[in-house]
Amino acid sequence: MHVNYMEAIRKRYENLGYQSYRWFIAENAPAWSAVQKPLSKSKIGLLSTSGAYALGQMAYHYKDDSSIREIPIETPTHDIRFSHITENYLVSPRKDPNCILPIETLKSLAKKGIIGSLASTAISCMGGTYSQRKVREEIAPSVLEKFMRDDIDCALLVSM
Repeated sequence: MHVNYMEAIRKRYENLGYQSYRWFIAENAPAWSAVQKPLSKSKIGLLSTSGAYALGQMAYHYKDDSSIREIPIETPTHDIRFSHITENYLVSPRKDPNCILPIETLKSLAKKGIIGSLASTAISCMGGTYSQRKVREEIAPSVLEKFMRDDIDCALLVSM
């Protein structure tokens, strides 16, 4: 079944009482940073925009939620939950959270020596945040601070 994602998001936001969704258009290309060491020696961070959270953590609310969750990588898969403005896209992640929060896959890659190590927590946010300002001024700096605190060499972004 074909889904026009951009049209679905536009309708979803209108149904929630928002103005038509304004897709971000960057003024400049993002800065490029070459990887400084082999992945087999790198500490990898994980960021998912799926609205994932661990059992016991607060769920996301839909109206411009700019909070983030740190999910310990030892959290059992069956304790991963999702709360996201695009609920209809969460059917598969609710069956197998690793399809959008690939903690088990990354742990396996670390065990095999393909990546050096994995950060102790995965970072999650609700990627359907309407406010581009909140993304730039709140979410991105908070994620960067946590990755820097954890001495991350590379980060994997799994967007929803």
